[in-house]
Amino acid sequence: MNLSFQDYISIKLHQTDLKLTSYIKSQLHPYNLAPEQNLIMMLLWEKDGLNQNQLAQYLGKDKTNIARMASNLESKGFIKRNFCTEDRRSLELYLTEKGQELKEQVVPVAESFNEKVTEGISKDELLEFDRLLTKMQNNIEG
Repeated sequence: MNLSFQDYISIKLHQTDLKLTSYIKSQLHPYNLAPEQNLIMMLLWEKDGLNQNQLAQYLGKDKTNIARMASNLESKGFIKRNFCTEDRRSLELYLTEKGQELKEQVVPVAESFNEKVTEGISKDELLEFDRLLTKMQNNIEG
């Protein structure tokens, strides 16, 4: 097989994504959280009361995906959704006590994941990696 370098990089990027997702999924499993649900929780732990549109924008997801994930988090008892006072069509997400308590367990898992993934990689290399990923995303967005 004669792959181009771009094909090789695409495959490598895909393999890395699968490994990262599989690893974090296994780490979050005991807490009944999927990786994407964890991203919503991390944002809410930073700023409680974000609305679904803000979350969609932060995570680069469509509103339907955010609504589905929010519904799952609500059914697990981690968040509650309230209508926004300024816009009755918009829902704000708030942590429940259970969701707030989860932070103490999950943040160390996320920090450990970040340390493991970036082990042996310098700050300059991470900045370059960020620059390259941004460039790839911009290429796709056109």
